[in-house]
Amino acid sequence: MASSKCGACWLFKLIYIAFLLCFFAVLIFWLIFRPKEVKFHVTDATLTQFNFNTTNNTLYYNLSVNITLRNPNKRVGVNYNSIEAIAYYQNKLFSNMGLTPFYQGHKNTSILRPVFEGQKDMSLQVHDLLKMDEEKSAGVFGIDIGLWVQISINYGKFKTFKFKPRMIYCPLKVPLSDNGTVAEGFKTTQCNDAYFFSHPDDTD
Repeated sequence: MASSKCGACWLFKLIYIAFLLCFFAVLIFWLIFRPKEVKFHVTDATLTQFNFNTTNNTLYYNLSVNITLRNPNKRVGVNYNSIEAIAYYQNKLFSNMGLTPFYQGHKNTSILRPVFEGQKDMSLQVHDLLKMDEEKSAGVFGIDIGLWVQISINYGKFKTFKFKPRMIYCPLKVPLSDNGTVAEGFKTTQCNDAYFFSHPDDTD
């Protein structure tokens, strides 16, 4: 009986020691590779059409955007397993598109160039239309760009599981180009995590 208890005690100690060794191994590994967040910026945006027809409640748009993704890590690569670009006006989705998945190496900057072009049936209220008229007069529209991304991380040859998808949110002030003349004044805009967004359905 005593030997049985002693054996169980030693087994418990071995499991405890193995757990501690694993814990410290993971901790040391994390401290060595400790990944920094990827930085997202919209460096350029060109808007050549942005008109709302009140007769058929349709928005006509043509917007191109340059988004830079900077991986500041020395030892960590980022796999963008899925990535979707989404455009909003006054909190209403008007366009979205899937972008090609890619791998980003360490200390690397990548550029995404989504182009939103087409038309969208939208329901804009009176206050929405008044705001749109004000922005049209000013020549600058408040358009928000979102990136819905799912990533995994490469630590050398080791690849992590896919992390939960996240929304990157970029609130823009985009000048309208008129008669083929490129508007000036767009300012580089930093993007941030938007925890208040879930994946959007293509509905108003």
